[in-house]
Amino acid sequence: MLYIIATPIGNLGDFSPRACAIIASCDYLLCEDTRRSGILLNHYSLKCPMKSFHAHNEKRMSERVIRDLQQGLTIGLLSDAGTPTLSDPGATLVALCHEHELTVSPIPGPCAALTALCASGLNPSRFQFLGFLPRRPGKAKKLLKESLDYPGTTIIYESPHRVKHTLTWLAELDPERCLVLARELTKKFESFTRGSAQDMATRYEQDSVLGECVILIAEK
Repeated sequence: MLYIIATPIGNLGDFSPRACAIIASCDYLLCEDTRRSGILLNHYSLKCPMKSFHAHNEKRMSERVIRDLQQGLTIGLLSDAGTPTLSDPGATLVALCHEHELTVSPIPGPCAALTALCASGLNPSRFQFLGFLPRRPGKAKKLLKESLDYPGTTIIYESPHRVKHTLTWLAELDPERCLVLARELTKKFESFTRGSAQDMATRYEQDSVLGECVILIAEK
């Protein structure tokens, strides 16, 4: 059995009792960063062996994990924050599990995209999730341009050092489009800032941005 275990995106109090019980039943955990996962486990006085499982070793590790699952081991998959496989490692492993007819069970919990959407004030009934934009500016701009025609809300993850570039590109493409910038979700300095793409780009050209961000683009 492979468990996909969602973890807190900021506030450690958001970890569920069921997730704690599942971790206690696992033979070992696959962790994007064992140090980050160790903080969570220590907070809840949980003990379970941890193995590093990230973007650079996912393909190699997945083959070993499949063998362990076939031997009957119970394994948990954790990312640093939020729901594994969503802009985090794990999708390759989950696909392999289905190919080998191995059971995969999700343990639901925090997800930055949905947390931001429900409090954004934008239309939550239809949305698309783009994850992180491509690193190359040309590809990132192309994807943003395509997303502006989507008949619903668009959700993007962005790092603090790139968010100013993304807001500037959106201002160039559609200066009047309504945006919401969600920052530091579930943490002490959580904030939601709303405005036109041009206003947001101008504001954050001067202001520094700290913490992981979610950008939400309103439909036309």
